[in-house]
Amino acid sequence: MKYAICNETFGDWSLDRSLGLSVDNGYTGWEVAPFMLTDDIDSLDAAARAAYRHQVEAAGMEIIGLHWLLAKTNGFHLTTPDAEMRQATANHLIKLAGLCSDLGGQLMVLGSPQQRNFPADQSMQSAMENAAGVLQRVAPELEKLDVQIAIEPLGRGEGNFLNTAAEGRQLMAMVDSPKVQLHLDVKAMSDEPTPTPQIIRDNADAMIHFHANDPNLLGPGMGEVEFRPIFDALRDVHYDGWVSVEVFDYSPGPETLLKTSMQNMLAAQA
Repeated sequence: MKYAICNETFGDWSLDRSLGLSVDNGYTGWEVAPFMLTDDIDSLDAAARAAYRHQVEAAGMEIIGLHWLLAKTNGFHLTTPDAEMRQATANHLIKLAGLCSDLGGQLMVLGSPQQRNFPADQSMQSAMENAAGVLQRVAPELEKLDVQIAIEPLGRGEGNFLNTAAEGRQLMAMVDSPKVQLHLDVKAMSDEPTPTPQIIRDNADAMIHFHANDPNLLGPGMGEVEFRPIFDALRDVHYDGWVSVEVFDYSPGPETLLKTSMQNMLAAQA
């Protein structure tokens, strides 16, 4: 398994300190939330991108890509009936694909529930068609840059759009691009009636990225979810992508989150 950590886990820590702790605990992948780098992608020039990439790689880690693509932004939405806003969203995702490529990454996880949930007076079909249209506009640029978007289903507590892996697969089919595939997240899958290991097996052909966490918002093994069957399923389907730790409750502190998550993931495979 290849283990990654999400950079927002470290809050206001310096990059050097964050990378050092990650390497010390056995992580080799670095997953980037764009809002941790800049509030304005256009202001992050080529030199700044190259310097960030060099610093991560010099520490012995690899930037695997981006997530939280639309979080903490304004004027972007994936499913909105507003055609101009959808076009702006596509343009922003294209800029993010450029950032991802410049940083050496090849993967963008599309979650960001607040920028995709739809109102009661809009149908699911309309929301799906609008989202597919946005991603179809982005797909040609993904092909040029050799970057993939991983559609992330999220649990019902996050919102009303793409709550299951099956719905993620439906959107994939509508976009119909090899550069738009599926992401699976343990916290999100725990909201489905189908057991998580079965969801992994059922979607192995489309899964290109994986987040390890728990519904309690902490890291893998820090809650009630049993991870041994999950890692058994990942092994059984010959998953060779990244297992990236994404937490939402940072209160234990980075040292505890990274160390305990890694210990639990290794123990689940012993």
